[in-house]
Amino acid sequence: MHHPFMTAVAEELSERSIATLRYQFPYMEQGGGRPDPPAVLVKTVEAAVKAGAEAAPDLPLIAGGKSLGGRMTSTAASQSLLPMVQGVVFFGFPLHPAGQPSVERARHLQRVGVPMLFLQGTRDKLAELELLRPVCDILRDHAQLHVIEGADHSFVVPKRLGRSDRDVLRELSASVAAWADRLGQASRSV
Repeated sequence: MHHPFMTAVAEELSERSIATLRYQFPYMEQGGGRPDPPAVLVKTVEAAVKAGAEAAPDLPLIAGGKSLGGRMTSTAASQSLLPMVQGVVFFGFPLHPAGQPSVERARHLQRVGVPMLFLQGTRDKLAELELLRPVCDILRDHAQLHVIEGADHSFVVPKRLGRSDRDVLRELSASVAAWADRLGQASRSV
C-alpha cells in the first residue's frame, strides 16, 4: 500500500476530490513472497471495502486495485460480497501470466454486477489487448477499457514517447474521475 505507484495514484485521485483507502494483503504485511490463497485475498478485499463503507457512509463507493488487488476485488464482487460497491476499477487487470495468453482469469467477470473500468497499457505483458478487448466486448455496458499508449503493466512508458510518469498518472486519474462521474450521474437518474 506504500508502493510509489499506489501512493502517486492516491495523490492524483485526491486532487480530483476522490478519496482512497489503501490496504495490504496479509502476505504483503509479512514481507511479500507468495500471495495468500484466493479465499484469504477475497476476505481481505471484503474487509477493506466494509471498512471504507463504514468510514465514509455518505460517499459513493468504488473498489478496485492494481493487478492482483483488482482481480481479487472483482472476484469478491462476483461472489456478491461487495453489495455497497457501485463500480470496480482495474489498474492493470492481470488477464494472464506473462507469455501465457489466456482469458481464464476473466471468466468470473460476467458475474460482477456493477460497471468496471479497465486501465491497461499497450505493452502490458499480463493482458494482451487482443484478448482483453473481446472480454470487454462480451461485458458490453458493464465494461469500459481505457488504453494507455506505450504503458507496461506498471504504467511505465518509454522515454522516447515524451511522457512522464506524472503525465500517465494524470491520465489514469482523469479517466477514473470521468468514469466515476458518469456512474454518479447514472445512479442519480435511476
